[in-house]
Amino acid sequence: MKIRLSLKKCALWFMGIVIVCGLLGGGAVAMLFYWASRDLPDLNRIAEYKQPQATVILARDGSTLGTLYHEKRFVIGLKDMSRYLPMAFLAAEDDAFYRHMGIDPVAIARAAINNFRKGRQGEGGSTITQQLIKQLLLTSERSYTRKMKEAILAYQLERNFTKDQILTIYLNQIYLGEHAFGVESAARTYFGKHAADITLAESAVIAGLPKAPSSYNPFRRPEEAKNRQMYVLGRLRDLKWITQAEYDQAVAEPLVYWSMPEGMGGAAQWYLEEARRLLVEFFTESNLRALGVETTKYGADYVYEAGLTVQTAMDPAHQTAAGAALRRGLEELDKRQGWRGPVEQLDPAKQKEFLAKNQFSPLDLAGGDWVKALVTTVDTKEVKVALGQGYTGIVPVSAMSWARKPNPKVAAANAPAIKDPRQVVAVGNVIWVSAEEITVTETNAKGRKEQKTIPFDPTAVKKNTPIHLRLQQDPLVQGAIASVEPQSGDVVALIGGYQFGDSHFNRATQARRQPGSSFKPVVYSTAMDFGFTPASTVLDAPFVYVNPYTNEVWRPSNYEHNYKGELPLHTALALSRNTCTVRVAQQVGIANVVQRAKALGLEPHFPQELAISLGAVAVSPLNLTQAYAAFANQGLGVRPRIITSISDPQGRVLYRQEVEHWQAVSPQNAYIMDTLLKEVVNSGTGGRARIDGRIIAGKTGTTNDERDAWFMGFSPYLVTGVYVGYDQVQSLGRLEQGGRTAAPIFRYYRSEVEDRYPKDDFVMPEGIVMADGLAFKADQPMQGASATSPTTADGTAVDTSEGGEDLMRQMF
Repeated sequence: MKIRLSLKKCALWFMGIVIVCGLLGGGAVAMLFYWASRDLPDLNRIAEYKQPQATVILARDGSTLGTLYHEKRFVIGLKDMSRYLPMAFLAAEDDAFYRHMGIDPVAIARAAINNFRKGRQGEGGSTITQQLIKQLLLTSERSYTRKMKEAILAYQLERNFTKDQILTIYLNQIYLGEHAFGVESAARTYFGKHAADITLAESAVIAGLPKAPSSYNPFRRPEEAKNRQMYVLGRLRDLKWITQAEYDQAVAEPLVYWSMPEGMGGAAQWYLEEARRLLVEFFTESNLRALGVETTKYGADYVYEAGLTVQTAMDPAHQTAAGAALRRGLEELDKRQGWRGPVEQLDPAKQKEFLAKNQFSPLDLAGGDWVKALVTTVDTKEVKVALGQGYTGIVPVSAMSWARKPNPKVAAANAPAIKDPRQVVAVGNVIWVSAEEITVTETNAKGRKEQKTIPFDPTAVKKNTPIHLRLQQDPLVQGAIASVEPQSGDVVALIGGYQFGDSHFNRATQARRQPGSSFKPVVYSTAMDFGFTPASTVLDAPFVYVNPYTNEVWRPSNYEHNYKGELPLHTALALSRNTCTVRVAQQVGIANVVQRAKALGLEPHFPQELAISLGAVAVSPLNLTQAYAAFANQGLGVRPRIITSISDPQGRVLYRQEVEHWQAVSPQNAYIMDTLLKEVVNSGTGGRARIDGRIIAGKTGTTNDERDAWFMGFSPYLVTGVYVGYDQVQSLGRLEQGGRTAAPIFRYYRSEVEDRYPKDDFVMPEGIVMADGLAFKADQPMQGASATSPTTADGTAVDTSEGGEDLMRQMF
């Protein structure tokens, strides 16, 4: 009996102890949870959280020009995902997601047991909700306190958000390697498609990435990625979320990894950078407030994280053609100035190292691309080079005939061609080369021999047959092209230099250079409204201007330093006679010329100097192109459009640039200028810009000592400005005027895009009469005023606020 009482007492004591321990333990846990929950982050931060999204910039045809981001993310909803994607993530990360309340005790226990067996902490047992809390509200610190806060917040999040909301945020937030955040970005990055189009097999690859994005990167570790995919597919099958047949099909599906391009690259980078710069300038704090956008970010931060869709006016075909044209023209100009020497000279040991590292493939020469080559043999007829990987090439003397020793005093046309390669290169030189087209003689069907050019075919190259090559040289000279459709103001092409990788400075919009004679149409347009006609007489003779304040003397002269006496005004413009232009400007008044320049849209502050008539004011190529647009469009000025609209992720239009016109000059004035400037191209200094079967008007421009060269050309549908010059001002070379240097670039570009436009001539407005191919206002006499002022002219009051006197001295 006593024994039974003792046992009963022991049982009661034990139960009491257990209860007390339980109460104490529960109290301790409660106290711990209370302590951990005192300084929890505000859950509203998730409700208010706006995931950083990539801004996409589009070309005019809707293709992607470029993508700007800090985190490459494209936020989408569950309905915009393949049904397999959420399923695969749940199978891999949290199969009880739709059953638990933020934490999964079973998963935590399973992870603890597995970690104990392995003797290390490998599995965390965190739910998707906990992972999201960790990413958005907590640090990555490994501690029990952080885990406890994570659990509390996960529970609270589940009470305030639906499961679908949590899963949507997670699938858009998660980092998946290769700079990809979220499943849409991952789908584009690894499979070149949108998340809606991802297959079961591909979904399993993406869903396997969160655990270790680098370890399972499909590009770098395809085998590990496949193994991880198999694990995810196995989980899906074991959970009976897919059938065995679906599993087998997914396992057998070939995986093709490639990335959807983020942009166009190449010449398009010039336009992208200009659009980016304009966006950053536009989204100031005050502008965003005026637009009603609630954000703490502005400028670049806003642009790179707001998920904007930006529509531009860029036409990819125009941009590509313009980029190729400028490169070609600058390379031709650079070659006319001579050979500056090899890229480098290597000793025998370095030569072996160069060839060992040079992973050459004939495909590297496709599309006119250049490669580096090592000179191995030089004789009187050709140069033999090694390209690497056993490939060799030959550069005949005819393919380097341009490579004379530079001499700025001798024009290329007067320099003898190179006839001995030993004057140019030596063994051990590293040089740039490109593939040469081969000309062969064949007999046609009529038995006659004719020459045929065969383009380079990289697939036909064999290691035992040398490749025919041409010597190349990276130009130092720079340039720009701006091309605008005058009816809309759309800037369809914008090239800021030879190569975007060398410098991001956009010379089409940011450079300010004197336009030289390409400013003269502003003078002659003014004259047409002050009594002059195309048939007016203008004196081409020496001219001397004396400044009344400084007594400095300015003697503008013609490019050839000769004079032709009295000329019809249309001939004076076609031949770009400087003294004629100065006389016309003096007679109509420089203040009126400045007023006309501003009416056309030119932006600089103009000093009241007679030298302005010869282009002594700095303008950008795009701004000067804008001015010419009025002549092309019946006198209507137009505001250039680079960015046409900006929308936020919800589709709300934040900005739209409508077409903006104003009557810069009368339609009659514009038409007279069209006929005058067509003559410049057809029989004047712009002859190299002619395109068979096309109406082209334009004007050349050259500044003192051939430092800058211009050609401004237009048709009724397209206006294009070409500028060529060094960043650090120096001569382009003897006789390198606008007509020789810039006009061919215009022709190279426009020849590629003219077929996109009708062959129409300019529309003749009412109030115009034609005589001898010249246009006259119907209410004016055919002859009109004349400009035959004396040789010497006294100056009038001038504004030298922009260094007018210095500009005068610079003019020829």
